[in-house]
Formats: sequence, structure tokens, C-alpha cells
Amino acid sequence: MSPRPTVEPGGPRPGIEIADHRGRTGLDRSGRDLDRNADVVIRDVELTSQGWHVLRRTTFDYRRRDGRWTTQQRETYDRGNGAVVLPYDTERGHVLLTRQFRYPAYVNDHPDGMLVEAAAGLLDADDPPAAIRRESAEELGVTLGPLTHVLDAYMSPGSVTERLHFFAAPYTPADRTGAGGGLEEDGEDIEVLDVPFTEALAMTRDGRIVDGKTVLLLQWAALDGPFAPGAVDR
Repeated sequence: MSPRPTVEPGGPRPGIEIADHRGRTGLDRSGRDLDRNADVVIRDVELTSQGWHVLRRTTFDYRRRDGRWTTQQRETYDRGNGAVVLPYDTERGHVLLTRQFRYPAYVNDHPDGMLVEAAAGLLDADDPPAAIRRESAEELGVTLGPLTHVLDAYMSPGSVTERLHFFAAPYTPADRTGAGGGLEEDGEDIEVLDVPFTEALAMTRDGRIVDGKTVLLLQWAALDGPFAPGAVDR
């Protein structure tokens, strides 16, 4: 990671007038030009934190349903958009998942912070299919075949801007072309789990899987996806 620039008091601000440690400028401009909703008028955007991702405080006028205008503030956490995938093997009845340490869950009552999840990652400069192929290779060691786009969803719209693109893809043991485990330089230490689908679904019921995106994909697979009743006959 690049070092943070040194700034004199009162001088140009990193991420605004001059590039920050990720080469970004104009971070306070996000949202200022929004006009798609006539009942919302953006008044101000402030940067409150700009580490790897960006926290903003936005002030806006909002017209309520009864016609009254109110002024509100909201903080938004911008980490970019992401993609997630559920690789499945219908012949063996298995899915590929990951297990890794998640500090935010650990600090919020999860017993050990080790969450079982579907492989996922940020898009960065890639489109969603390319990003999830990249993440699958890095985290699972799998070369994905055809992708099925399941849906797109905002997972925490009260505060996080991220839109997540959901995919599923068939795999076989022969598609395990790498070790997986993630990138050590990014602090990743990911265990790859080749799990019977029935067991994975049971894990959503007994609390062993508590990650929202993973629960959603497993429920889709059971109700309308590769493990739905009659799916093999479609």
C-alpha cells in the first residue's frame, strides 16, 4: 500500500484537491450531482474517513409524503461494488464454500469470528463476471465454467453503498486447478470447504452459516436453482 501523503495544515487535502494514497481525488464530489429523485436535494458532502474505503456524511433536503421538506444527514460507507458466487456440483451434490476470520462479526458476538461464506470480492476495475472468476481462482482455486447471474442486491442499504452481484456456476473436482486460500499479501487465510449441499443448507438453519449473501444463494439453489425439486429435468 502506498504511504499517505504529508499535508501541511490548511494545505490541499488528500482525496479532494490532491491525490490520496490510492491516487484518488474529488472524493467529496460523490452524490453532489444526483437529481433523479425530485424529492431529494443534495446540500453538502463531507469526508469523515478515507482509508482503503471512504466514509462520507451527506446533508440533503427530503420532501416527505405529506409535502413537508426536512433536512437530514446520512453517513455512507463506500467500498465499491462486489460479486459473489456459489459453485455447485450436482453429480456429487456438493457446493464450494470458504471459511475465514471476520473481525466485524467477532466483535459483534460471533463465537470465534470464523465465518463460512460463498466466495466473494470487490469488483475493483473488473466487470462482475471477470471479478468473480478472479476471486474464485484466488479464494477457491477453481476455474469456473458458465456463470448464471442470479440477482443483484444492496445488502445493507441503510449505510453501505455496495451493490452485490450474485452468481452460480457448475464445477467438478477437475476444475480445482489451484490451491485457493486467498492472497497472503492482502491478509487472507481462507479455508476451502467442499460441502454436501444438504449439509450446507442445514448449516443455515442451525447457525453455522450466518453470512447473509451465503444464506441467500443457498436458499436460491434449493428453491429455484440447481438443487430445486425437478431442476435436473429442466
